[in-house]
Amino acid sequence: MQSAPDIFGGIFDVASKQQTLKSIEDQMGLEGFWDRQEKAQALVTESHRLKSVVDPLVKFNRELEDIRTLVELVDGSGEDEAAEYVGEIVESSKALKARLDTLELQSFLSGKMDGKNALLSINAGAGGTESCDWADMLLRMYTRWAERSGFTVEIDDLAPGDEAGISHASLRLIGPNAYGFAKAERGVHRLVRISPFDSNARRHTSFCAVDVVPEVDDDVDIEINEKDLRIDTYRASGKGGQHVNKTDSAVRMTHLPTGVVVACQRERSQHKNRAEAMRMLKSRLYERREDEKRAEMERFYGEKGDIGWGNQIRSYVFQPYQMVKDLRTGVETSNVQAVMDGDLNRFIHAWLRAGGPLTRNKDVKVED
Repeated sequence: MQSAPDIFGGIFDVASKQQTLKSIEDQMGLEGFWDRQEKAQALVTESHRLKSVVDPLVKFNRELEDIRTLVELVDGSGEDEAAEYVGEIVESSKALKARLDTLELQSFLSGKMDGKNALLSINAGAGGTESCDWADMLLRMYTRWAERSGFTVEIDDLAPGDEAGISHASLRLIGPNAYGFAKAERGVHRLVRISPFDSNARRHTSFCAVDVVPEVDDDVDIEINEKDLRIDTYRASGKGGQHVNKTDSAVRMTHLPTGVVVACQRERSQHKNRAEAMRMLKSRLYERREDEKRAEMERFYGEKGDIGWGNQIRSYVFQPYQMVKDLRTGVETSNVQAVMDGDLNRFIHAWLRAGGPLTRNKDVKVED
């Protein structure tokens, strides 16, 4: 039997993570560590994240070595004694196998920003009212997926459609590895269904674009010149009655050189919304800079393409049959309702295992 490092084949870099964790813990032990509250809290959060990764791997390694020891005992023992050891080996191996899938997925979340919170945005595309309704359905789907995954969801911006649904939504997913998992959803999503807005009950095709970027820290080196910004304030949308916001507290920020637009209306204070919008803008500009540095814009922004035909990463067919199919990995299911209720992990996990951002769209035909 191979030793634990041989079985991992270098996939789980435990030693490197342990070294990083020790370095953080050394900093936490220094005098004056809490003088800079935000930086200190960020290090504590990173320490907890690393521990949640390292501890299960170390435990897995140790238990694997225990099995290896039992195998060696079997080789050097009599037949009766060996039978007792074999039963224990089988049971222990089953338990480890059940945990290996989770550990393997964790190994794919090794990107620099994978452990960060995620900023996810949904934009209605071709299809008018149909697409706005589809965007609203996607918002519900991602909210449910995030909650099932243990992430906290905060809505930063929400723009209603002209007749139904929403034209745009921005939300923050808060939790360990939120970006690492959510980035699999970046792309154009296509819906085929009998339209509830068509009196003739005809079938319609709608498109929405989903974008996901990591939430960057305030100390990330992104310089933004105030002269390059156009800042608009407007009245935040509400539920009506006493909930209507009577001040222009919502903030929309446009970065003129790149055309990147962010908006925030979550807080009642315009000052707080402006600060949140600036953080969102930094996150999007950071991701854009990283894309350009790697000279692979297709991996992130370019991969989405136009919000229409030929650029979708996943198709959701409600009629004439029911099927959701990911065009990058070929993973599909006929349980459409489960997917719309947030059961997305089958697609996300397959995408991560297939190479993540390097996964190319396959030539898969999905009939309407």
